[in-house]
Amino acid sequence: MSREFQHIIRIAGTDLYGTQPAAYALTNIKGVGIRLANTIIERAGINSETRLGFLSDAEVKKIEDILEKPAKYGVSEWLLNRRKDRETGSNRHLIGSDLVLQTKTDIDQMKKMRSWRGFRHSYGLKVRGQRTRTTGRKGKAMGVRKKRVRRQ
Repeated sequence: MSREFQHIIRIAGTDLYGTQPAAYALTNIKGVGIRLANTIIERAGINSETRLGFLSDAEVKKIEDILEKPAKYGVSEWLLNRRKDRETGSNRHLIGSDLVLQTKTDIDQMKKMRSWRGFRHSYGLKVRGQRTRTTGRKGKAMGVRKKRVRRQ
């Protein structure tokens, strides 16, 4: 039973290379890491070493369905990137442009309410507690200029 090899497969609005193993190819979708990709491949009943290009249309549809509704297939909630969502209160997993848009909306909301993180975002400073004394410098200044010593 030979299947025709597909070099490029479109899953969740992203073109994926068929030459990669299925789990690693799924990590090219924004919002899907290697642990979630391995879980999706396991839930779909696909061998992890199978190249993405050899998957049938039914298997690709099953992967897309698991990406859309991971809770329905028993994916652990700690793998999801949007747990206890503020608007809905449910556990969701966003991928692709939905994830980018939601992140931008969250940052804009923090800026609007003037929270500490919003303040840091609006001024272009580090947000997650990193040191700023010596790192994260950007701008025109290239170094430190010493004062000239006057001779008397």
